[in-house]
Amino acid sequence: MPIRILVVDDEPQILRALRINLRAREYEVDTAADGAGALHAAASRHPDLVVLDLGLPDMEGVEVIRGLRGWSEAPIIVLSGRTGSTDKVAALDAGADDYVTKPFGVDELLARIRAVTRRATAGGGRQPTVQIGQYTVDIAGRAVTAADGGTVRLTPTEWHLVEILAANPGKLVSQRLLLERVWGPTYTRETNYLRQYMAQLRRKLEPDPAHPRHLLTEPGMGYRLLPGPTST
Repeated sequence: MPIRILVVDDEPQILRALRINLRAREYEVDTAADGAGALHAAASRHPDLVVLDLGLPDMEGVEVIRGLRGWSEAPIIVLSGRTGSTDKVAALDAGADDYVTKPFGVDELLARIRAVTRRATAGGGRQPTVQIGQYTVDIAGRAVTAADGGTVRLTPTEWHLVEILAANPGKLVSQRLLLERVWGPTYTRETNYLRQYMAQLRRKLEPDPAHPRHLLTEPGMGYRLLPGPTST
């Protein structure tokens, strides 16, 4: 399966050049010109790797990195004209995997992409399964298996919600973060979306959807996944 790369930069000529060069090497490429567009594209397209400029018009690239790291382990290569060590440290501390300084050679960037992709493949492996009551949720395999061997089908949106919650077991995940990651930054007030989809997940995964034990609501704040078997 081709590797999908999200390129984020506010310079049209860089976006065009990287799109052409990466597609010529059989990568799938999405682009965004600002931070909001980057978060939206990442939430909807699930890139395998992100190439990110720090100097975006609407927000700092470091904030985009932190936003992505709230739910995604995709490698992030920073591509920036900022050469100071402070900017590099801030980006790496926020969760970036590599830092390439502008102006750059395409061959160098391609080599960095291959390197971080190899590291991610070698070190990542399959994500652990998560137990929700009688169900075993295989995040990497995108399969839900019941104790009796039956399977449960989740929609793509339901999967995305489970992935984010499972990446933060036992932790409160805010409504805003879930809405931004799943539907995009323009949907942060649409809390009814979350209520609807969480109700669907509970009907599929909770033994008593009206009294959930694993997919919990923190009123006015967000949601929490408590993995493990359902006690009797």
